[in-house]
Amino acid sequence: MSNSKKQHRFDCDIPNAGSLHRVDNERDACGVGFVAAVDGTPSHKILRYGLDSVCNVTHRGAVNSDGKTGDGAGVTTTIPYKIFRRWLDENRVTLADDADLGIGVVFLPDDETGALKCKVLVEGVLNNRGCKTLGWRRVPTNPKELGDQARETLPQIFQVLVRRPAGADDGAYERALYLARKEITAKAEDEDISGFYIPSLSARTLSYKALIVATALEKFYSDLTDPDYECGICLYHQRFSTNTFPTWALGQPFRMLAHNGEINTVRGNRNWLRSRESGFEHEFWGDDVDALSPVTDDRDSDSASLDNALELLTLSGRDITHAMAMLIPAAWRIDPNTSEEEKAFYQFHRCFAEPWDGPAAVAFTDGRSIGACLDRNGLRPARYKLTKDGIFTVGSEVGVVDIKDDNIVEKGRLAPGEMICVDTVAGKVLKNSEIKSALAAAHPYGKWLKENRVELSQVRDCSPTTPKEELDPLTVSRRQIAAGFSKEELDMVLASFVENGIEATYSMGDDIPLAVLSRRPRLLPHYFKQLFAQVTNPPIDPIRERLVMTLGAGFGAERNYLKATPEHARVLNVDSPILFRAELDAVQSFDDFASRCIDTTWAVADGNAGLVGAVDRICAEAEAAVDSGAQILVLSDRGVDAEHVGIPAVMAVGAVHHHLNRTRKRMLCSIVADTAEARCSHSVAVLFGYGATAVCPYLGYQSIVGLLANDKKGRFEGIDYIAAVKNYRSGLEKGLLKIMSKMGISVLNSYQGAQIFEAVGVGSAVIDKCFTGTHSKIAGIGFWEIAAESLARHAEAFGAAAPETGGIKLDDPGYN
Repeated sequence: MSNSKKQHRFDCDIPNAGSLHRVDNERDACGVGFVAAVDGTPSHKILRYGLDSVCNVTHRGAVNSDGKTGDGAGVTTTIPYKIFRRWLDENRVTLADDADLGIGVVFLPDDETGALKCKVLVEGVLNNRGCKTLGWRRVPTNPKELGDQARETLPQIFQVLVRRPAGADDGAYERALYLARKEITAKAEDEDISGFYIPSLSARTLSYKALIVATALEKFYSDLTDPDYECGICLYHQRFSTNTFPTWALGQPFRMLAHNGEINTVRGNRNWLRSRESGFEHEFWGDDVDALSPVTDDRDSDSASLDNALELLTLSGRDITHAMAMLIPAAWRIDPNTSEEEKAFYQFHRCFAEPWDGPAAVAFTDGRSIGACLDRNGLRPARYKLTKDGIFTVGSEVGVVDIKDDNIVEKGRLAPGEMICVDTVAGKVLKNSEIKSALAAAHPYGKWLKENRVELSQVRDCSPTTPKEELDPLTVSRRQIAAGFSKEELDMVLASFVENGIEATYSMGDDIPLAVLSRRPRLLPHYFKQLFAQVTNPPIDPIRERLVMTLGAGFGAERNYLKATPEHARVLNVDSPILFRAELDAVQSFDDFASRCIDTTWAVADGNAGLVGAVDRICAEAEAAVDSGAQILVLSDRGVDAEHVGIPAVMAVGAVHHHLNRTRKRMLCSIVADTAEARCSHSVAVLFGYGATAVCPYLGYQSIVGLLANDKKGRFEGIDYIAAVKNYRSGLEKGLLKIMSKMGISVLNSYQGAQIFEAVGVGSAVIDKCFTGTHSKIAGIGFWEIAAESLARHAEAFGAAAPETGGIKLDDPGYN
């Protein structure tokens, strides 16, 4: 859902359309943690500890100039039945069992007509789902504790009480409430109702959050000072929103988690999850499976989207620790304590689920278990304590809870990638090794991988070899000019890769004109600028932390996200996404992974107008190939010749990627860019960022032949062709890792499709078709201009007279 559509909830007053602010850029850097009774026994002390803790991380939040409006603070607890029993008795409502009670916290519009309309909608949907509404309770609040901004946007805050559907167990009850909330939200959108939001709707937990600083939370919600407010679990959060507009809806905790950090891959995660929706299938949902879509909303923060994914996986039958291990996996490759079974667990899930990557300390709960985990780099802190009387606390800092040392049994901190959990049903604290061992033993993941996963390096010899036939220098040079190569790129960029296996070092800064203002035709990747992480501090060092970063890639269709079967492991795996020609040939040789090569050129005779038609053609061919069973699409511009000009590679990849996303077929295939345009780290990164699974920079390899042959100064002495292409690939890999590290991303399959770029000078028609969701604050070129630049380079390449010997000499035009 794009940001251009109507707003909902309490973000309706956020400037977005027509401004430089983007709601989907929102990130959080916050104080987070939880308090729990290990045996789950409810008490007011648990709530008190939770409130004290969130007040003690107030400095991790932010406050408006009015001195009271914060970015948001809140707690999520188990349901305090004593308070609601009082309401039931006062309203003469009979309820046989506390566990039959469900509570929805609802933010309603400030006007009575709108509020009544929402109440009717909520009751109607709940009753249709079998969750009979028992009545509405106005939550006691004290608006005087709010700042001016918070008071101006203050909703009416109610709780709707419901009864368990007849015959439903606890899981079915939660799923019924989840489906009801999804349906209510969708209908509110259809009715164009603003100022309406449901922070929680559950038979296990409820939320108290406000646009406020943590120290005023219990002053605003008088329920939190009631001695009858007894809970066994308290999840808390103090929000610091980075470069955002605080709203009531985006305060935390969300329905199942509270998050400190940022999910830098959130755009890609949302896109991939949206693509997976067409394959959702589970006996728990039955005919209601279509009601799960959309799982996420582009207008939500990164934390809210992560919460949506966690909620889906957990309600679909996975244990909450299992779901978190899928979403934020550990760096299992380098941990010497990781068993083979645990490695198999992570390898298996990597076949169909990419990490939500970025710095993260996440506290989570399903109302029965409550836990916390860190991202693989451990860039956010989490410290814990266990007391003699069975209280377990986790917080962003030491000392958030005032507990005497003589009452502490154990204390410690989570290491990178670790998880800890309190199972209040079993009355146990589960450490990382115990959690991961149990997850690994749930299925024979190792057996499934052995029988289904194919390692390309183990079944094919894909080592690079010296070209058997001498490449025609004229053909190579024409391709180089058509692809925008210059002599400087060969002598400095490519040569550095070949000689040292690293990128060339330049002076800091970039003073060349923007591509859209350049007098010379520029490649389309030059119009895209890398973004940087907002709150990834400290940044990832791709050299020191190489061990926690991975560039592995897998080819093939991805299976149902909601289940786990042996067929989920059916992928073709490669260690590097930068393919040698032999590897590309091998990838295309498997019968079990049917491939289709799609020509990404258009006829020169069709002129500028031919580009958009060619883009539509390759999208249609890609969809038809997928429909016929192709699992690997190779988008190749090797057909460039005197009569054919290449579609810009990133345009071809982005267009096919988004077209298949829109037709809900993207997860059925992988995309390989076989292109002359990719030769440096940035050009390769843009291709991955817009959906490529792998890249074969064939013209870079071909150019190395000439580079070695014309080495008159002995720069490459002792380096043969095989060593040169290996150095070249190694250099591209290092450059890609460096680019990923700027965004706090450690795993390539999280970076793929994440679109972590800003377009400068690209028009909306091109963005909408090929780079959907990318920000272009400065509009500019369209298909016509891009075609003109491609045709100009092509004319320079194939219009020049052929020399008597050798190829056409490249010049150094510079960028002006």
